[in-house]
Amino acid sequence: MTDAERDVLAGVGPRLRALRQARGITLAGLATETGLTASTLSRLENGKLRPTLEQLLPLARAHGVPLDDLVAAPPTGDPRIHLRPIRRSGLTVVPLTRRPGGIQAYKVIYPPAGRAPTTRPQTHAGYEWFYVLDGRVRFVLGDREYELGPGEAAEFDTTLPHWLGSATNHPAELLTLFGAQGERAHLTPPQR
Repeated sequence: MTDAERDVLAGVGPRLRALRQARGITLAGLATETGLTASTLSRLENGKLRPTLEQLLPLARAHGVPLDDLVAAPPTGDPRIHLRPIRRSGLTVVPLTRRPGGIQAYKVIYPPAGRAPTTRPQTHAGYEWFYVLDGRVRFVLGDREYELGPGEAAEFDTTLPHWLGSATNHPAELLTLFGAQGERAHLTPPQR
């Protein structure tokens, strides 16, 4: 067994205890749910017993979590992206970038026209580039207004007053690149 595998197994007990306590259930109650004895559960939580698959499966079921969460399994090279949408100010924002700092990528879904919480232009530090995937977008930048459709893109300094929203009674979907420090997206390769 490698050190990494030992570390994974050592972390199971505290995670099991935290899950049980978060549910407000006793060892006896969990024993009834899982078919494991309260003594076995206590020894698992205290790290005195190495968990087996036969023990972890009923525990994962009882706590309503994936088995990977119990063992804090490292990534296995699964190529799928598990996106977690965020709903904020009437928008649905799907972060596409996992690393902190630098240019961040998002898929943003704007609600149909008239359902946006605000239509006032705003300013903030940064630089933004967006590409319209679906729908039509009303884009206000300073004292100018634009309407963009699928396949069209725009980039702008976010310190200028700006507002984006759907231009129709259908949602609009955009791919957005945003640099909080004013980084710009480089869309063409440098000339050699």
